[in-house]
Amino acid sequence: MTEQRPRASTETVYALMRGDVLAGVYPPGSRLKFMPLCERYGASVSVIREALSRLCEQGLVESEPRIGFRVRAVSVADLRDLTATRIDVEVMALRQAIERGGVDWESAIVAAHHRLERTPLLTVDEPLRVSDDWEEAHSQFHSTLLDGCASEWMLGITRTLRDAAEFYRRWSQLHEPSRDVAAEHRAIVDATIARDADTAAAQLRKHYQCTADIVERALTPLTSERSKTHRAAP
Repeated sequence: MTEQRPRASTETVYALMRGDVLAGVYPPGSRLKFMPLCERYGASVSVIREALSRLCEQGLVESEPRIGFRVRAVSVADLRDLTATRIDVEVMALRQAIERGGVDWESAIVAAHHRLERTPLLTVDEPLRVSDDWEEAHSQFHSTLLDGCASEWMLGITRTLRDAAEFYRRWSQLHEPSRDVAAEHRAIVDATIARDADTAAAQLRKHYQCTADIVERALTPLTSERSKTHRAAP
């Protein structure tokens, strides 16, 4: 009698699938079919469906009626809309955090920033890419920065926007040697700890816009090529 392996839980499948989507295992716009996913993650159809639904809520996956699920597509227009919305929401959350956050929040920011600064940005193997450890530390830093706002609704919205932005960033696997990301983070931290809301908001806005501009430059050739393909199609 063949021994069957235990089925994976929804939480495990969700975490694995989210990591794969962010890592670019599934290209933007690609279909996510149930049977291959069940095989890959050792899960039932119902568990896969639940995980995909959660990824839809985060904006990483899209659901199409009578068709199924697919990885979210990427476009310059969507990137610009996402960036503008994220800046608006996170600046509001950061201003509230500076107003409401206490000493414990300040200490958490310093700790998260220290970890981020001590985590190597790039992998040591070829091809060079942004490391998963740095991505995790970076996400934790930005999350901690806003925790002081003390609004679960607002923090929930910022997490959704952060996931969508991380998808663009990870998919592009961008790194510009001339950009001093560490200095950008330090400027945000210094202004935040000093309770200078205007400067902190300006530095956060500049930080996100700079990333978006880099991603847009990487996206433009891709979207242009897709446009040519569609025009050439009979």
